[in-house]
Amino acid sequence: MRADPIRCFRPAPDKAATFASLPYDVFDRAQAASYVKAHPGSFLAIDRPETSFSPDHDMYAPDVYAKAAELIRKAASDGTLLRDDTPCYYVYRLEQDGRAQTGVVCACSVDEYLDGTIRRHENTRPEKEQDRVEHIRATGAQTGPIFLTYRDNFAIDTLVGLASTAEPLYDFTDEYGVRQCVWRVARPAAVEALQATFATVEHAYIADGHHRAASAVRVSQELRAQAAKRGESSEDAPYNGFLAVLFPASQLKVMAYNRVVADTNGLSADELIRRIAEAGFEVDPAQEEPVSPSARHEFGLYLADGWHAMSLSPEAAASLGDDPVATLDVSILQDRVLAPVLGIDDPRTNPRIRFVGGIEGPEALESYAGEKGVAFRLYPTSVDELMAVSDAGLLMPPKSTWFEPKLRSGLFIRKIR
Repeated sequence: MRADPIRCFRPAPDKAATFASLPYDVFDRAQAASYVKAHPGSFLAIDRPETSFSPDHDMYAPDVYAKAAELIRKAASDGTLLRDDTPCYYVYRLEQDGRAQTGVVCACSVDEYLDGTIRRHENTRPEKEQDRVEHIRATGAQTGPIFLTYRDNFAIDTLVGLASTAEPLYDFTDEYGVRQCVWRVARPAAVEALQATFATVEHAYIADGHHRAASAVRVSQELRAQAAKRGESSEDAPYNGFLAVLFPASQLKVMAYNRVVADTNGLSADELIRRIAEAGFEVDPAQEEPVSPSARHEFGLYLADGWHAMSLSPEAAASLGDDPVATLDVSILQDRVLAPVLGIDDPRTNPRIRFVGGIEGPEALESYAGEKGVAFRLYPTSVDELMAVSDAGLLMPPKSTWFEPKLRSGLFIRKIR
């Protein structure tokens, strides 16, 4: 695969901690507005430019995206952003709760996204994709890195380890307790070595950022078509790549993406448990609360009367076959319980279901379920399962994985025109 060095804007070292922000899509509109109000110098004001307008303003209006472009220009002119004109890599380490993951910031190939060298496991929603398309069009920049992973490679680990022995560009701990460290790799021999070593990697996999990736690819295709219409070559254009961070698979932490349904679909607690048992599960009152699944095919079930331990029976497990999607716990729950028992036929659109990242903990599930709802706590989908689904050319159900820690946006802004 190709993993090319990049030119980019990045925050001045004394501004990085206050400028960098969590990705745009972890906030709803009210949360984004509240965060920007409390952190007016944050990159989130650029990533979510509707925060500069009243709450009733159309967040997808042209003037909103124009505001994003204005704010980037302002940051570049007032010293908030610096420009690295020499193509280089950046090594990006995130440390949380005693563990670290270290990746390489680069440009990955649009063509390799299209031909399957870069593999995906999730569908995108048109409205979310269009939002990022408009953002890239207005700013002429890719502002949120796509989170990619690859099977561990000793040579890459060695080069990254050497690069991270130098003095970091940035070293700060964010408000969530995640230590963020960045090193710049600009020496020509080191750049060439990293580029050549990544060329030995057969595939990369999108862990997080499917909408950002799809949007960057769409804009690239548009700009290529425009160049062809003008009779110009686009072979070396920066829009042929998209901003990414590549992490080795063994370093990633995947948390469960849990489910809460607003009601029990008219069933009493006893009837619901009976229906779940008939669907191939063993359900027992919890020995300890809350239930924390410790292996695949184990679930925690929360109802108003408390927690229950729920596991797929051996007979039901044996009937699953070897389909990498059907054997996922998120699929088992959807196919056997959420759809036929609770009436959640399409989890992408049904307003009765809520997806809760594992970072929120069981207390959040209890709160969201309340007296009338039902919550399911899952065992995390593994990176190996993600890769198996992607390698088979299949798609996971929505909200199958929650990665922590989240990559910060605004540390690297890659102009494409």
